[in-house]
Amino acid sequence: MPAPAVPVDAPTLEYYLAASARSPIAVRLVLGHLLRTLRKAAGIDAEAAGRFIRGSEAKISRMERGQVTCKHDDVTDLLALYGVAGTQVLGHFAEMVRISRQPGWWHRFDGVLPDWAGKLIGLQEAASTIRTYEVQLIPGLLQTPAYTEALVRQAYPLASQEEINTRLELRRTRQNVLARQDAPHLWAILDEAVLRRPMGGEQVMRDQLRHLTEMAQLEHVTVQIAPFNRPGCIAGGFPITHLRFDLPALPDVVYLEQLQDAEYLEKPEQTQHYRRVLDGLAQAALSPQHSLDLLEYILS
Repeated sequence: MPAPAVPVDAPTLEYYLAASARSPIAVRLVLGHLLRTLRKAAGIDAEAAGRFIRGSEAKISRMERGQVTCKHDDVTDLLALYGVAGTQVLGHFAEMVRISRQPGWWHRFDGVLPDWAGKLIGLQEAASTIRTYEVQLIPGLLQTPAYTEALVRQAYPLASQEEINTRLELRRTRQNVLARQDAPHLWAILDEAVLRRPMGGEQVMRDQLRHLTEMAQLEHVTVQIAPFNRPGCIAGGFPITHLRFDLPALPDVVYLEQLQDAEYLEKPEQTQHYRRVLDGLAQAALSPQHSLDLLEYILS
């Protein structure tokens, strides 16, 4: 059995665990990446690996892509097949499996959170940079409670007050990611229409714009406005979220939300395309300082 050609020493695994432990989804993706890299380094195809754990090639693919949680016995067997040994190393892999199988904090909101949205929250928890382009609404991480409530009441007109309160709590909890000491850098590009649409009424919107102005002055938050009078600020008319991670085992992810579901893009050619789109929008939009000036002008 050829030795793995990638580092799976204890310090490397400790780094991955420390950097991704707050997000079970991130740990699951890291674990899948390591399993895929080890399999390829060992010269074993996915079909053979699947047979070895009494599964299939499709099962190996789902494990390696982080689409399913891995069983401890399956990971132990695969590591043996790939020639990985050492008590400490195997212990770190076991810890990865344990964390990856834990429910994220957002699972307590399953009653109001669509299945496809939980992955985004987990990725945001692990991201180092979150870039987003919004054409209609203030980004969720920058919304005030009153603005969020106005959105919820419009989107769910039959919702009970209890459900509304639960959705507001979910939004507030998600926003905690920006209050962390190691908060990700949020870079938001907003179409000017977002600022002009009086969601919740004039006072709610004014308070929201004040909050946006305050957040935009934080070191780890960048806000740019794409004004009406700049034709280069066009990107298909739909929101885009691009997530980047400090972990080399995690590729960039693009999140495209639709009315009833969402799409996650992870192939390099896909994420690079959307990164170029966001780069173009950033160049065409107002600078962060001029964006603050526009916000102050609207508020005045």
